[in-house]
This record gives sequence, structure tokens and C-alpha cells, in this order.
Amino acid sequence: MFQEYNKLVRDRIPEIIHKAGNQCEVVTMSQDEYQQALRDKLIEEAKEAAGANSQDLVKELADLYEVIDAVMLTCGIEREAVLAEQSRRREERGGFEQRIKLLWTKSQ
Repeated sequence: MFQEYNKLVRDRIPEIIHKAGNQCEVVTMSQDEYQQALRDKLIEEAKEAAGANSQDLVKELADLYEVIDAVMLTCGIEREAVLAEQSRRREERGGFEQRIKLLWTKSQ
């Protein structure tokens, strides 16, 4: 059965496909294609994490972290810079601990 993907996959996926006795075709993306594919992958993995049950959530969050790490690497962003910005934004805007749901606003 032929199935088309046209998406970024982990480095060992072709090897795993071949070991299972199946065939696949891959190409190496340009840097621009790769950076866009990583952004697409962020959305894909975030959706999977959002829909995961409690048993699969750790696995899905690990996949999301893997993509985040790759994005930071390709963009030259240090983890410490992201953590510092996270801390700054938490101080400025708060976190999510209070479980606040905004229902509406009204302009004056």
C-alpha cells in the first residue's frame, strides 16, 4: 500500500521502515525548507500533545521538546535565553496556576 507523507520525520525513520521490510523515498531539505518543516512539525506535535490521554502525554510532550530543541538549534537560540524570557514573561503576565478563564472584555 502506497502512502504519501511529505513531512519532516526523525532521522532513523527510514532505517526503521527498511528494517520492517518496507520501502520509502526521502530527500534532504534545504535550510529554508527545513526551518519551515520544523515550524509545521511544532504544530503537528502540539496538536498530538493537546489530544493525548494521560498515559501518552509524556511521550507527546517529549516529541514536542525534540522539535523545540531542533528549532532552537537551527535558529541559534540558546536554551538559557528561552528560559530567561519565560521567566520574564511569567513575572510580567503571570503563569497559568490560577486556572483563569477569560470570558469577555468590553472596550470603553
